[in-house]
Amino acid sequence: MLPYLTNLIKKLGPKIGAKVVIEPEWGIAAQIIYKNGVVRSVRMYSLDLNHIASSDIAKDKDYAKFFMEQRGYPVARGQTIFSDRWAKAIKSKNTILQGIKYAEKLKYPLIIKPNSGSQGYGVCVVENIKELKKAVAEVFKDDKIAIIEKYLPGKDYRIVVLDDEIISAYERIALSVMGDGKSSVISLLKQKQKGFIKNERDTKINFSDKRIILKLKRQGFAFRSILSKDQKIFLLDNANLSTGGDSVDVTNTIHESFKRIAVNLTRDMGLRIAGVDIMVTKGDIAQDVKHCSYFIIEINAAPGLDHYVTTGAKQKKIVEAMYLKVLKALGRTHT
Repeated sequence: MLPYLTNLIKKLGPKIGAKVVIEPEWGIAAQIIYKNGVVRSVRMYSLDLNHIASSDIAKDKDYAKFFMEQRGYPVARGQTIFSDRWAKAIKSKNTILQGIKYAEKLKYPLIIKPNSGSQGYGVCVVENIKELKKAVAEVFKDDKIAIIEKYLPGKDYRIVVLDDEIISAYERIALSVMGDGKSSVISLLKQKQKGFIKNERDTKINFSDKRIILKLKRQGFAFRSILSKDQKIFLLDNANLSTGGDSVDVTNTIHESFKRIAVNLTRDMGLRIAGVDIMVTKGDIAQDVKHCSYFIIEINAAPGLDHYVTTGAKQKKIVEAMYLKVLKALGRTHT
């Protein structure tokens, strides 16, 4: 089975007169050959619209945050720390010990996340030193750099930008379940997973995710707990669709001021296509930014929309129209 983006480009290529050649064994890599001789490549979610260095900086949360702040965009206060081995290699004192001291100054709750990676992997809210140490240890299993930030909850939005246009915007809502008065949390979660499969949504809930167990415990629940009818609880602090979150489309209601922020940030980071993640801590994205409080969570140079597209027929049409514009933009010789 081909990855979503490869399959979509295979479908859309002929509509613009382009030939699509797909590597047959894995289906991850492809070339788009245009009539004017332009050749562009696709690999998973990555397209040739963005320059390599700009994309690499966007993938590195620490670097991206530095440059966003330099250009005047609000970001959450935080500090980068390194695994002991990496800190020794680069001769840095920013280890977990420094992180603990910094956390005491910043005050809990805090958010811990890996410097690289995507889809909310390893992102965890911590409320004390013990949880901090555990979360950082989990990050260091796969990444040598962790970021400690002040936890500032609010409404989480993903805005997808192509050049000077907003082509998609949606609110991301964390994984949750709604009680029916008789089913346990684990049963409700399994029902939710079955719903994803039925709707052909390629999202797999990780039932052994320690973050879910911790989130339940904080709310006084466990997997065996029975929720009362219409009682809704959240099971993760990050709102990524890839971890089971839901989405509410706001493409037609996003305020012009937030559109400008997303478009300008994409350009200021040297990108043409990007997913701009904004947390609005006061107000919402339909309001003028002057009346809101917000900060930039991160910017994604290869925004994957395979989870978003399976949340409804309307979203599927939005994504197909978006990628048709992307393919046309890729075929222009000035890129």
